[in-house]
Amino acid sequence: MNQVFGDFIDHFPPEQDSLELTFSPSSRPIKKRWRNNRLSAHFVADYFTNFLPVDEDEADHQQRLKEGKNAVSYVANELLENAMKFHDEESKNKVKFGIHFLEEEEAVTAVIFATNNVKPEGVDKLKAFIEELLSSDPNDMYVSQIEKSAEEGSESSGLGLLTMINDYSAKMGWNLETVQGESSGTIVTTMAQVKV
Repeated sequence: MNQVFGDFIDHFPPEQDSLELTFSPSSRPIKKRWRNNRLSAHFVADYFTNFLPVDEDEADHQQRLKEGKNAVSYVANELLENAMKFHDEESKNKVKFGIHFLEEEEAVTAVIFATNNVKPEGVDKLKAFIEELLSSDPNDMYVSQIEKSAEEGSESSGLGLLTMINDYSAKMGWNLETVQGESSGTIVTTMAQVKV
């Protein structure tokens, strides 16, 4: 069974370029993976800048490349870190991470995604967070989440997702797929669309 929330794109034009990386999150402790996550995000951002339709004669050419790379790098890093952090280590599935490109006349939309298995006890909490995020003002929710995360012993966060929305105008979407069999559980794909 699939549940879709927000701005989720299910199918991409086959002629569009994309890049996908796969990780085995249980192969190394998560603290040792943070550096790899950052490197992977920077790699995806570097790859993305090659698809930006920029005229090298334009005065703001370098600035546009830098801003696009920074936006994609930040969003990619947050999505990958969340996928690793909340991945169900009992699952045999790997974490998938990548980027698709939607080209328009003057801009390119980077569609960055991360797919992971969610721990069974985390599914309802994730759905509640998504529903709150989609029904709230992102700026107000950001302030509220900062206050909650300042409380002692709080596990509340979501600040990375809110920063994507508030600072990079990301359109967020989720697909939650319940699967049965050898890899039973819930697979979540989190997607962020950033226009550059």
